[in-house]
Amino acid sequence: MAEVKIFVEEHLPEKGLWGIVNNAGISMWGLIEWFSIDKYQQIVDINLLGSIRTTLAFAPLVRHSKGRMVFLSSISAFISGNNSMYSMTKSAIEKFCDPLRKEMKRFGVLVSIIEPGNYSPATNIMAQKSAYDIWNSLSGPMKEIYDIDFVAKLTDNANKILGEGNHNAYEVVDSIVDALTSDKPKTRYLVANFMEKLLVYFSLTLPTSVYDYLLSLAFRK
Repeated sequence: MAEVKIFVEEHLPEKGLWGIVNNAGISMWGLIEWFSIDKYQQIVDINLLGSIRTTLAFAPLVRHSKGRMVFLSSISAFISGNNSMYSMTKSAIEKFCDPLRKEMKRFGVLVSIIEPGNYSPATNIMAQKSAYDIWNSLSGPMKEIYDIDFVAKLTDNANKILGEGNHNAYEVVDSIVDALTSDKPKTRYLVANFMEKLLVYFSLTLPTSVYDYLLSLAFRK
């Protein structure tokens, strides 16, 4: 990051650095126990700490230009299925941005969060896998708990949901551009279909037990 900062500083336009877009992200799906701590550390290091590193490095330049900071979150920050690691990091991004937005406002810097729905076909952020790929990645103890039929059912359902996502990401790109260029950018851009927006709304308003039940229906095969 230090080398990147030096490069940017050496190639700044006359008006300085107007904005940064934190879009680093990888994703993995599966049950919580299926992953080692190394996998958790990897996804946190990229999805969360990557954005924090970028922010800390370039905040002085953006503050000087009274510019913009844009962060890519996800509806997964609110809707948690079998993508716990990804959801965890996107929730953390949301909580990082809330105080950052307040701190930067006094300097004239505006912070926006982009919250896309399912754009997996457009971005391939969560590639589809076969049941045997998943099964072969499991440890011995996990294979004793979760048989191949269970893994196959879960995999088929996940692939079905991923395949139903949006194939064109222009709406997300348009939101990023608006956050960078609008005189009055939104604090949050929820770029999702009606059902996804409804599930996000329910996650924020319904009792947890009711919401968990509705979510199980929404993702039922």
